[in-house]
Amino acid sequence: MDVRKFGYIRVSSKDQNEGRQLEAMKKMGVDQRDIFMDKQSGKDFDRVQYQLLKRIIRKGDILYIHSLDRFGRNKEEIVHEWNDITKNIQADIVVLDMPLLDTTQYKDSLGTFIADLVLQILSWMAQEERERIRKRQREGIDVALQKGVAFGRPKSTITEDFKQAYYRWKSGEMTAVQAMQKIGVKKTTFYKLVKEYEREEKIINI
Repeated sequence: MDVRKFGYIRVSSKDQNEGRQLEAMKKMGVDQRDIFMDKQSGKDFDRVQYQLLKRIIRKGDILYIHSLDRFGRNKEEIVHEWNDITKNIQADIVVLDMPLLDTTQYKDSLGTFIADLVLQILSWMAQEERERIRKRQREGIDVALQKGVAFGRPKSTITEDFKQAYYRWKSGEMTAVQAMQKIGVKKTTFYKLVKEYEREEKIINI
């Protein structure tokens, strides 16, 4: 039976460089066509290339992963996927930066126990790190909000340019589309500002 080598790479965004992981796979003799890569979050395993890899990998094949956090971030899901590949599909997994997580080396019961223990600890650490990052992001946002930093799209306001465009539109000098283009807003925003401005004018003139 021919043993096929596969590589799995995950980077968290389209901007992150996958070169280091790619080089590590090639050093292990993994063919370029057998390297699967997802460019998305590791919060779950609902990833196109990973799912495709799982449909192809067979008993006795070897899957190379650069590090456990590239595999996933959720402890329960990491352990579930690990067991699915090593126990149900009966393929091997080698984590390149963690020699103890190499199922090709530890086939006896003690070796399996040690690998399982290390996997549990490391997957827990990966999840804890993700939670810490999320907490830091949340704290950063809270501090920024307290300082008055606005998030989301900037709110459109009634400016002098809007007023001029509004009166020219109302007097028939320009179309609504021309008025929108002049002040650089979309249709919904334009009519929202019109409504707001006319309401203000009405209150003033009461």
